[in-house]
Amino acid sequence: MIHFPVLRWGEPYQSLEVNQVAHFATGEPLAEVSQANGGLVARDLRKAQRARDALREIPCAELVKMVKRAGELFQTADLPIGDASQSPDDFVRQQSATTGLPEQLCRMNLEKLGGVLGQLDKILDALTRRLDLDIFTKGFGDEDGVLRSYQAIAPVLGMVLPSNSSGVHSLWLPVVPLQVGLVLKPGPQEPWTPWRLSQAFFQAGVPKQAIALYPGEAEVGAAVVAHCPKSFIFGGTATVDRYRGNPAVQVHGPGFSKILIGDDQVDDWEQHLDLMVHSVLVNSGRSCINCSGIWASRHTKEIAAALAVRLGPIAPLPPDDPKAELAAFTVPGQAEAISGDIDSALAEDGVEDATAKYHDGGRLTSHERYGYLRPTVLSCAATSAAAAKEYMFPFVTVVECPQAEMLGSIGSTLVATGITKDEPFRRSLMEATNIDRLNLGPIPTTQLNWLQPHEGNIVDFLFRARAFQMA
Repeated sequence: MIHFPVLRWGEPYQSLEVNQVAHFATGEPLAEVSQANGGLVARDLRKAQRARDALREIPCAELVKMVKRAGELFQTADLPIGDASQSPDDFVRQQSATTGLPEQLCRMNLEKLGGVLGQLDKILDALTRRLDLDIFTKGFGDEDGVLRSYQAIAPVLGMVLPSNSSGVHSLWLPVVPLQVGLVLKPGPQEPWTPWRLSQAFFQAGVPKQAIALYPGEAEVGAAVVAHCPKSFIFGGTATVDRYRGNPAVQVHGPGFSKILIGDDQVDDWEQHLDLMVHSVLVNSGRSCINCSGIWASRHTKEIAAALAVRLGPIAPLPPDDPKAELAAFTVPGQAEAISGDIDSALAEDGVEDATAKYHDGGRLTSHERYGYLRPTVLSCAATSAAAAKEYMFPFVTVVECPQAEMLGSIGSTLVATGITKDEPFRRSLMEATNIDRLNLGPIPTTQLNWLQPHEGNIVDFLFRARAFQMA
């Protein structure tokens, strides 16, 4: 059986306590994972500065070349996995088997991460505003004829990672070329991606002591956050609320991403139906950039009905089926709880399920170890509690709301696509502080520009500009 050790600054460590990672449907053990604990993390992080020191011995430009090479290896090479070897096809099958994500979506994410690494030089140019990366090594340098200083706030970045989609790993890929080390706490069902990426980095020449990987329970994630000067963490609304306002922690929670259709375009909504379907469905609705709300002042019942025709008939298929579009819920009882919450929302007056008539046998398919939820489209008013719902599957509410009231009603929104040519409304969208990423025009919420920050600029998070003079 495959064994994942703890990586203590690149050195494998097999603990006495191990957890098994099993196939989500059959329960067959696929790997055993050594478990770290909070004390081990705290002890190792006393040596965190060594990770940055090792990276600073290599010029940033060389590190960029290494991670670009790592992208090729990640996509195409057989890489070590414990005492065994893992091909890209093995990776896709194994990741699908423990996360419930269809194999074709696992392969899509594999290619996406490799593609991000392949253009990391351009991404860093954009994130640093074309600064000479040597400035981050020396701490100072010339920027357009002016002496500037940038100071690293942390020698390492902690990452408390989820199990739902490997696409989130794109957020930490620029870190190593900036000569900052990585402390990774994998999701319990998804050790595959952080391990394979780490091995690709090592094979490409990145110093092993720059990366630590600590599988374990919740106490390990808490220790990573407590002992890393800067951390990323992923979680639900409660996690977001817990760390809100903490400058040491960047929280990635629900996206509540939306499409807002202006009054000048809403009569032509059918032209944008493909865009809406794609924004809801891609990656099985598991991403924070998937659309969970479509807002318009009129035609909302018609929009919901048209979406239901496209999304409602989609049914669960085996994960190795190339047509599979739905991911399984692998936490026992999770699919049942979500379906029950949707049923409660439907009890409110004015909330309708446009997909119900397409769900032969119901929205929920339950099995002993897992469940599936079929795509669901609700229609409601802006004042309804259903308008603020988001779940980890293709789910969307089509919300009726006057254009003048939209921006005050949509709440926090990671990605908003504003389909409008109305200049006053476009200006209002530009000025809305509750929108993080803004697309003006018919652009899917799921379409990312890798030359722009996804959620906050990681360079600004890890470095600070400071006043500096030198005689």
